[in-house]
Amino acid sequence: MTQTTHILGYPRIGANREMKKAVEAYWRKEISATQLETVASEINHANWKTQHDAGLSYVTVGDFSWYDHILDMSVLLGVVPERFGKVTGNVALNTIFCMARGQAPDTQETTACEMTKWFNTNYHYIVPEFTVNQTFRLASDTLFKQIDHATEAGYKVKPVIVGPLTYLWLGKTKGSDFNKLTLLEKLIPAYNAIFKHLKAKNIDWVQVDEPILTLDLSSEWQAAFIDTYKKLDFAGTRGLLTTYFGALDDNLATVTQLPVAGLHIDLCTAPEQLTTVLKNWPHDKVLSLGVINGRNIWRADLNKITAQLLTAKTQVGEKLWLSSSCSLLHTPVDLAQETDLDAELKSWLAFAKQKVQEIILLSAILTDEKNTTVQTQLAANQQAIQARQHSTRVHNAAVAQRVAAVTDNFAKRHSPYAARAKQQHEALKFPLFPTTTIGSFPQTNEIRTIRADFKTGKIDQATYIEKIKQHIALVIKKQEALDLDVLVHGEAERNDMVEYFGELLNGFAFTKNGWVQSYGSRCVKPPIIYGDVSRPQAMTVEWIRYAQSLTNRRMKGMLTGPVTILAWSFVRDDQTHATTALQIALALRDEVTDLEQAGIRVIQIDEPAFRESLPLRKQDWQYYLTWAVKCFRVASSSVQDQTQIHTHMCYSEFNDVIKAIAELDADVITLESSRSEMELLQAFEDFAYPNGIGPGVYDIHSPRVPPTQEMVKQLEKALKYVPHERLWVNPDCGLKTRGWPEVEQALTNMVNAAKTLRKAYAA
Repeated sequence: MTQTTHILGYPRIGANREMKKAVEAYWRKEISATQLETVASEINHANWKTQHDAGLSYVTVGDFSWYDHILDMSVLLGVVPERFGKVTGNVALNTIFCMARGQAPDTQETTACEMTKWFNTNYHYIVPEFTVNQTFRLASDTLFKQIDHATEAGYKVKPVIVGPLTYLWLGKTKGSDFNKLTLLEKLIPAYNAIFKHLKAKNIDWVQVDEPILTLDLSSEWQAAFIDTYKKLDFAGTRGLLTTYFGALDDNLATVTQLPVAGLHIDLCTAPEQLTTVLKNWPHDKVLSLGVINGRNIWRADLNKITAQLLTAKTQVGEKLWLSSSCSLLHTPVDLAQETDLDAELKSWLAFAKQKVQEIILLSAILTDEKNTTVQTQLAANQQAIQARQHSTRVHNAAVAQRVAAVTDNFAKRHSPYAARAKQQHEALKFPLFPTTTIGSFPQTNEIRTIRADFKTGKIDQATYIEKIKQHIALVIKKQEALDLDVLVHGEAERNDMVEYFGELLNGFAFTKNGWVQSYGSRCVKPPIIYGDVSRPQAMTVEWIRYAQSLTNRRMKGMLTGPVTILAWSFVRDDQTHATTALQIALALRDEVTDLEQAGIRVIQIDEPAFRESLPLRKQDWQYYLTWAVKCFRVASSSVQDQTQIHTHMCYSEFNDVIKAIAELDADVITLESSRSEMELLQAFEDFAYPNGIGPGVYDIHSPRVPPTQEMVKQLEKALKYVPHERLWVNPDCGLKTRGWPEVEQALTNMVNAAKTLRKAYAA
């Protein structure tokens, strides 16, 4: 019996980040739209060929995007805000890019759409904007063209679209507050038009992603699922309802009432749900099991998974499908490209291409277990699993002993914030509305070349250090000229805010081409945490000490927090995340202590992933928040009261966790709020957040430079929520991806905005 196999999506960046390079070249007007489309075609055909050649039953189509798949869904449905111009036919490519980043070639720049985190991942999506009179229509033929190309190439196609309820859930109302569910009456016909097109193209199955079914949904939204799906006309195409990132739990009763032909569940995040789903899901419908982890890079234990699958197959039979837990978007493309990893560590890993092969091997085990080739491959899998479990590289007794010795006192500052604030005011002498940046400054081609030359041995360490110091000196000089109050060293020596620290900590490994998409053309290369974490020596002290020696202004030490290092790495799965995070926190605690002893009195410990890592179900929140808060405080609490601890968070909704954020007890929190026009700060008003706050006054993810008066208005909005004596002025994130001309102009406007308010409050 043939086993049906598929995946929910494949990485769209290309094996060598072709997507990133082409998009950025297009933005610089170095290539044409036609050339850009050629790159898209090449990436798509390579992805489809990989899936087909491996033996998957279906190739997934519609998972490619130039920027973001939720933005693509908005474009498909004609959801284009008025500020991007009137659209009558198909939405133009430049309009799409302008929605994403506020700017595109030969297009009037404007405010970009809001961007936020995709569930509890490090991927960012472009938030749909809905008005009370919102209309929907098919305004793009990209999906249908991709289907044509794939079918013409001879592939059996399964398109993927975002489901109507998830799409609405992810969007925001604009202009007036109203119930988004009222838009369903207009949205359903647009989806039916999509299905009609799919049927005309002889599509058998369509993957309809509804990941919000793993969230806590109100009865109103559960009822909306039932009503909506009864009104959806799949036109003879069979719908595979796709869920991931968690368990269905109380939404299972809703799902069983939906007129879909199949259901996909994530057994990597929530293996415990299989028993309940098998009891309740009709056995005459397809059940797709996500058994290969789409969010991590460890080789799967195929023996363990096979035991799960045999139970399911006994009940479901030929209706059982095998798949990845979620889209493989979150994993690097191909382990075969890693030439620098040692053989032992490499044998423990599987990237997207290898995960496809694992699905095929599982299928072979289920259908022809006694096959000699299958048995040989299974034996190799088990040998790698056992080797990792018993490797002396993984466990460090000294680290375990230090973790066991942590007491409550490790997580306490000497005095409460009110007392610390007075001491810091006297010691640091910052003006009203102090200005600073989040940490990084432009990573120029020259800086990247210096780092690359050092890594490849073209220059020696002494030359490297001298060249980086020159860039630090330049950054200090520019900041002084801009008249910023708290300076940073610019992070010229850092490749990435997590990778940099991982390279200096024990227990981490690094890939050469392990890139994954974070947002748009921005790709990151997450470290691999394979063993116990410790700090062999200081990581940042000498760079910050040097920067401080160049100026009389306060220099800010810059660290990445334990939760973010954890969240933005591929984390070992043989112990709890809480334990690994505490190991990282202790290593950072040593660094914080050393920075203070070096004379640094402002230290920023960034935690942009704090809210992102929150479990999707409220019942799991408290456990996570308890250990996450503890780890931050362990990392930050060794300093004296006069030393000011900052943290930074971005692209998240904070209302649900504002109390936990306050419990971090950072003296100042800076955060992203520019795209949301300070809406984020409502949470801080309702909770009366007691410490200093620096809401970002302009969006660094767009090349647009807002004028001073626009920033003044942003700060005036912030003053509705934050007392003026506790309001800081800063961009909404680091400036690494921007160019110097726009950075200098934007920061000039920002400093002028702060000075404008100082005059107003001095009067």
